[in-house]
Amino acid sequence: MNLPALRSHNAALVLDLLRTAGEAGISRLELAERTGLTPQAVSKITARLRGEGLVAEAGRRASTGGKPRTVLRLVPDAGHAVGLHLDRDELTAVLVDLAGTTVAVRQSPLDFGAGAEVVLEAASREITALAAPASSRPLRREALLGVGVAVPGPLDHGRGVLHRVTGFPQWDGFALRDVLSERLGLPVVVDKDTNAAALGLALRARPAGGSFAYLHLGTGLGSGLVLGGALYRGARTGAGEFGHQTLQLDGPVCGCGGRGCIEALCLAAVARGDLAEAARVLGAGAANLVGLLDIDRVLLGGRVIAAHEGVFVRGVGEVLSELARREGSGPAVPVAAAGGDGHGVAEGAAQLVLAPLFGHADVAFPGGGAGAGAGAASADSAVGRI
Repeated sequence: MNLPALRSHNAALVLDLLRTAGEAGISRLELAERTGLTPQAVSKITARLRGEGLVAEAGRRASTGGKPRTVLRLVPDAGHAVGLHLDRDELTAVLVDLAGTTVAVRQSPLDFGAGAEVVLEAASREITALAAPASSRPLRREALLGVGVAVPGPLDHGRGVLHRVTGFPQWDGFALRDVLSERLGLPVVVDKDTNAAALGLALRARPAGGSFAYLHLGTGLGSGLVLGGALYRGARTGAGEFGHQTLQLDGPVCGCGGRGCIEALCLAAVARGDLAEAARVLGAGAANLVGLLDIDRVLLGGRVIAAHEGVFVRGVGEVLSELARREGSGPAVPVAAAGGDGHGVAEGAAQLVLAPLFGHADVAFPGGGAGAGAGAASADSAVGRI
């Protein structure tokens, strides 16, 4: 590891502990003890972070011996990230501070099929509105660290290029990251909506780690996979195309061109009001994931789930319980609604920008801060550690 990378790594360790400490703050001695860094190294890092406005003093704490210790805290409003969820029919934009708190939300109708220029104009308009709210002082441009964009897959996360989004083939090959970054003059990260949501869920659950599948049922159906505490994208960043596994060889034609896809079967059941059948179909797909990946839990989200949580949690749970009974493998894998306020995908998209600052882009949770990785995962990384 070269010296600049080492500095970034160590600063990420310190920043993550400061964020975890919250308003109560943490002393330099505690930072040294928990990171394994020398007190001198911690002093240099915190001095630099204070100079950059990211850290401030939070008072003094009585010491067990000697003079009272100065306590430091993260300055949440020293930096912000925008998270965008570009769904097929709706745009959600959030502004998130360094502490992970959502400070502003905007939503508006969106026609994802109207073409790139219409969608980019809508995204730019909402980002501008977030950065210059009418009811408070405008956000300093330098405090806006970047924009995370969550869109339906499949796509190439490393290059920020969309592939053939189901129902919208005109987006195939569109370099969304580069085009939007040039338009905004800001760094942009692009990922699938389900990956962004799974990232946000994993960060909220820390340091639990483990493995789970997040299944998102809204205008489409997809999944985000967290395996061994790591967001898994696959070698070509195409993992998690859950909705297009075939459940019925002679089934109805899906928007992807295949037949009998779980997405087509599930959405058809929802459309005709047979929610129990939709839950059963979703459960069959979830059982496939459990059998293949031996995951610890299944989380359900998306607007359809949010409107009928009980039906889907119960229906999917029954299928997984039957799987456990057949296999005699012990208790069934638990199923739960992801919960939240409906902005989980957009908030996860903001974390695509923020997580690297705290060392959670390419290394699994270390259980207390020490050992976290630094910076964003490489563009062609198959696993985004969190």
